Amino acid sequence: MGPKPADERADHDLFRSELLNLINQRHELVRLAALIDWQAFEAEWSPEFVSTTGRPALPTRLMAALLYLKHVYALSDEDVCEGWRENPYWQHFSGERYFQHELPCDPSSLVRWRQRIGEAGCEWLLAHSIEAARKGGVIKRQSLEHVVLDTTVQPKAIAHPTDSRLLNRAREQLVEAAQDAGIGVSSFSVQ
Repeated sequence: MGPKPADERADHDLFRSELLNLINQRHELVRLAALIDWQAFEAEWSPEFVSTTGRPALPTRLMAALLYLKHVYALSDEDVCEGWRENPYWQHFSGERYFQHELPCDPSSLVRWRQRIGEAGCEWLLAHSIEAARKGGVIKRQSLEHVVLDTTVQPKAIAHPTDSRLLNRAREQLVEAAQDAGIGVSSFSVQ
């Protein structure tokens, strides 16, 4: 059993407006959603979610859209789920027909999906999204010439202000500066 298929019922709910009637058709997410080959995601990722026990996985398009939105807007799993609940463009992008008032999934589901598709799957998602945007003329060729990397999450070899070695080094520099200025300083230790 693979992921749940998207709900594609032909019947209309007379008392609810479809998202297409509520949103601007020229919005970048609406245009991008039309350009992305969502069936390619289903074909690529379905083998990762075959199971004979338990409930079926969440729809592939929903999870691919949530992962894309998470990375584009630099959000946590919790924030992307909350944002999805409030944003009709995000809901349309993920394949919803009508506006939903509840969370699309538990945020921990995104963790499990990322673990199953792996780093290669996330890169594949990004590559497909960029290719769709390029085909649609949403991104300019110049935008792909430069890559901006944010390394703030990389561990760095830095000394923190509470580090005693940093305090001792500051004391040594202060003693050297005082001696250079001709001020007699007797050596003292920090306790």
